[in-house]
Amino acid sequence: MKKIHLLVLKAFIKPFIVTFFIVMFLLLMLFLFKYIDDLIGKGFEWYVILKLLFYAAATNVAMALPLAILLSSIMTFGNLGENYELVAIKSAGISLQRAMAPLFILVTGLGIAAFLFSDYMLPVANLKMGSLLYDVREQKAAFLIEEGVFNNSIPGYSIRVEKKEKDGQILKDIVIYDQSDGRGNTNVLMAKEGEMYKTDDGNYLILRLKDGVRYEESQGKSGYNPRQQFTRLRFKETEQKFDLSSFKFKREDENLFKGNYQMLNIKQLQTNKDSVIKLNDSISDNIFKQIRPYHKIFFATQNFRSAKPFKGLNFKKEGVFAGLDSSKKIQSVSGAIDNIRMINESLESTLSTTKDNTTVIRRYIIEYNRKFTLAVSCLVLFFIGAPLGAIIRKGGLGLPVVVSVIFFLIYHIISTVGEKSVKVGDTNPILGMWIAIFLLTPVGLFLTYKATVDSALFDVDLYKNLFKKWFGKKSASTKNQS
Repeated sequence: MKKIHLLVLKAFIKPFIVTFFIVMFLLLMLFLFKYIDDLIGKGFEWYVILKLLFYAAATNVAMALPLAILLSSIMTFGNLGENYELVAIKSAGISLQRAMAPLFILVTGLGIAAFLFSDYMLPVANLKMGSLLYDVREQKAAFLIEEGVFNNSIPGYSIRVEKKEKDGQILKDIVIYDQSDGRGNTNVLMAKEGEMYKTDDGNYLILRLKDGVRYEESQGKSGYNPRQQFTRLRFKETEQKFDLSSFKFKREDENLFKGNYQMLNIKQLQTNKDSVIKLNDSISDNIFKQIRPYHKIFFATQNFRSAKPFKGLNFKKEGVFAGLDSSKKIQSVSGAIDNIRMINESLESTLSTTKDNTTVIRRYIIEYNRKFTLAVSCLVLFFIGAPLGAIIRKGGLGLPVVVSVIFFLIYHIISTVGEKSVKVGDTNPILGMWIAIFLLTPVGLFLTYKATVDSALFDVDLYKNLFKKWFGKKSASTKNQS
């Protein structure tokens, strides 16, 4: 029995490791394709890209692990069935469930590890990747001068070069608009030739210009016209210094991103959710206290017509304005309208705030349940993959890959639809986050039962024979009728 368990474990571990890293590689490639425009041409050091890929790989575990378990379980039992090893195991009196027992324990351990990872490691990885990706996307592209094109990447300057030599350092026909004073294009520098290089620390760009002229328009001694005075200065050689500090890669404080839902563990999610719920309750209590006096006044005066006359006040005839002259009537109506407007604005503001808070609460619940669904999905997909492999009896990366991708897409699509419906408030958060588990669990149990009784559920020849038999009976009945 132990040898059989070791056989099944060895048959599972190798394809699991291979498929897990293949899926991780594919997901990283998708990540690179998505953000390739934010990474190229910005002069990042190699370790910045490597750190970003490492954090992205950590965040992709939630998708790669269930898919790897599904694919490797199909491949494992498909290989065992294709090589008739599964038949030998059953002939020895060992049922499919007993053969699956060591893998069930292993997958359960992987599910627990996935839960711990999503609670302790994943929030940190999301925080690191989110902050780093923000800094990467905010980083300016590396300073590059192209021929015949104005470059505005240096703040306060616009530079145009007609021609560059092959070494990229010697420039011809240079035009520089100095806009650093905020007065527009009032300072222009032109040079026939120039040499470009950076300082040793890389913080400044130096342009050594030759045979040029500087044109500057400025305000004169009297008047307000900023272009009252014109200055022209010719030079044989001069230097222009540009600050490149804006091109340096800078990191934002990670504490600015810690409040995001995906960067919190279970305890923090529960604490934040409770605090938002208390805030919503306090808002509701405050608006109730604000409206209550007006509510009492309304119900106290709504039956005024049935009130008895009092000191010459005839409510039946004059209504609520009994005893008031025309000016006071207008004043009363105006005050009532102001009160109604104030209450309406307060209710609208409160409704908007509570709606936003309810959305935040749903997001906390989504992230809270996501940590559990990741662990449970590993077990559900295992109970789909293992019997599927035993039924189709095909190993390798052919049919098992197709079948596993189909089932994983079904799981992912249902999960995504359920999560989106929870976000907009159309579905209960628990139901929306667990709907894929609820729907696929019976499928896994059904497939396990079919594999236990050696059902030919995916036997193509069986369906061909049934089709031929049904078609043959139909043809025979048609001939008898004719």
